[in-house]
Amino acid sequence: MTSPDVSPSAPGSAAAPKPNLGILTMLRLGVFNMGLGIMSLLTLGVLNRVMIEELRVPALVAAGAIAVHQFMAPARIWFGQMSDSRPIFGHHRSGYIWLGIVTVAVTAFCALQVVWQIGSRIAEDGWGPAVYPWVGLLGLLFAIYGLALSATSTPFTALLVDVSDEDSRSRLVGIGWAMLMIGIIAGVIITSIVLKPIELNAPFDQVRSAVNRLFVIAPAVVCVLAVLSTYGIERKYSRLTQRSSLMDGRRSEQGGDREDSLTLGRALKILTASRQTGLFFTFLLVLSLSLFMQDAVLEPYGGEVFGMTIAETTQLNAAFGMGTLLSIIVSGWLIVPRLGKKRTVVLGCSWAALCLVGITLSGLTGNPTILLTAVFLFGTASGILTLGAIVLMLDLTVAETAGTFIGAWGLAQAIARGSATVLGGGVLDLGRAILRTFNGAGEVGQPQAFLAYGLVFTLQAIGMLIAIWLLSRVNIQEFQANAKAAITAALESDMD
Repeated sequence: MTSPDVSPSAPGSAAAPKPNLGILTMLRLGVFNMGLGIMSLLTLGVLNRVMIEELRVPALVAAGAIAVHQFMAPARIWFGQMSDSRPIFGHHRSGYIWLGIVTVAVTAFCALQVVWQIGSRIAEDGWGPAVYPWVGLLGLLFAIYGLALSATSTPFTALLVDVSDEDSRSRLVGIGWAMLMIGIIAGVIITSIVLKPIELNAPFDQVRSAVNRLFVIAPAVVCVLAVLSTYGIERKYSRLTQRSSLMDGRRSEQGGDREDSLTLGRALKILTASRQTGLFFTFLLVLSLSLFMQDAVLEPYGGEVFGMTIAETTQLNAAFGMGTLLSIIVSGWLIVPRLGKKRTVVLGCSWAALCLVGITLSGLTGNPTILLTAVFLFGTASGILTLGAIVLMLDLTVAETAGTFIGAWGLAQAIARGSATVLGGGVLDLGRAILRTFNGAGEVGQPQAFLAYGLVFTLQAIGMLIAIWLLSRVNIQEFQANAKAAITAALESDMD
């Protein structure tokens, strides 16, 4: 059923058919997501823990600085549209992917060096004016990090749309998300090996040396994985030009190419043609906010309430990743085909709300094993709702402007994830302040600290229920009808 690799057609000739993706190629593409999983562990699993617990940076400040990269998400639409219309190195997607991932790796290491400067200033003079410029610089570096992440991840997701068809897309998405979780687990293994010598209350120099080494080794691995995963894929498998009705119209009229036919203005008109786009955008905001609010506080929760070391708290990411990985596999083969996409998401949200209550109550025991179990179960809920939502997202994506639509959905998720990181840190500080008020302004002890963290987890559970209500209002058929009409209108306007 698959044809051999073919060279691009000559201008004006009919495009030769592209080969279909095999399972090995799908796994190869998933390796890119492995790298993203490793990088997410470094920033949200290691860097935030070091800042909050080891360096005593206020949780809101630490979470806010890290979250800046998520607030650069509006660039996702621009990078998506640019990859639709402006090739780099002769490719619509691959050049953006490679340049972006290298910038991500370099910026992450630079941000770590600024974190050490913040820690030194706090140790010498306490929290004060001497620290503020370094916090500002950290925020700037995470802004660059966010732009680079947008430049690599949005074109990559658009590439998945380009190289797949309706039959293979759900498998490709499932493999991609499974590999993302494998990447988190691989990151945990790398982190555990490098940071294993560090104990609780270890000397600052020892912590700095080990974490520096980690931030050199892991990003280097990520860059290699990104290139190996995507090299040659776009040229061999991409159906981008074959699918673009806009480009076909321009070619038949003027012999032009995609750079002329797909402007940002036209793409945005298609993007905003349906009210369902706004509904789904809001749903993704609430879902992502509810799913990721614990990102900035889960490792500190393990350290403060359960007495876990840095290496041990990274195991929380492994538990979450294993749960997500297993449930993605089960969801892709059993749950989605039987329940459908929307009901799968509802099941995942309901289960996640229950698991978040379990994570809160595990703090009563102070037992790390119970916490790991609760986080594993939360991972299973995350896998169910994530796979359902991602496949649903691709149903709400127009092939002619895939990069722009993927950028919009990525924008919703990134804004929510950045807000979740800040909100998680802020709610934690608020909970601690409330507890100090009841304790007569004294320090919050370990037996009461879980209540402050529990406030974060409870808000997440409430958000899951709101996401279910929003999803009930999403209508895929209405979206697809409006999008087709918008494409036709854009084409007719272009031909005038």
